[in-house]
Amino acid sequence: QVQLVESGGGLVQTGGSLRLSCAASGRTLSIYTMGWFRQAPGKEREFVGTISRSGRITYYADSVKGRFTISRDNAKNTMWLQMNSLKPEDTAVYYCAAESSLDVSRNPATYDYWGQGTQVTVSS
Repeated sequence: QVQLVESGGGLVQTGGSLRLSCAASGRTLSIYTMGWFRQAPGKEREFVGTISRSGRITYYADSVKGRFTISRDNAKNTMWLQMNSLKPEDTAVYYCAAESSLDVSRNPATYDYWGQGTQVTVSS
């Protein structure tokens, strides 16, 4: 199985940027469809974006489309989430996840492996 570790979270002002990383170990990242999710206090975990195994296909939640970009480098066993024009409502714990299916998915239940999360706080 694969182990996932997120990093890059922190405190940023409204309009700022952060780049989250998700490093994989244990197995090659190339066999997994990957996703980013987030969870704010008192709310359910929500879909942020997903990227196919090759990196050629990406989907985003409407709330982040045009501001966030997912990328991956399978040779480095790493995925990234570039977050620009951050808003206070983006404040949450961000998780990366991996699923064995070929299909990209917005449903967290389809993901098999999860990182521990990294906190992103956007101040107004």
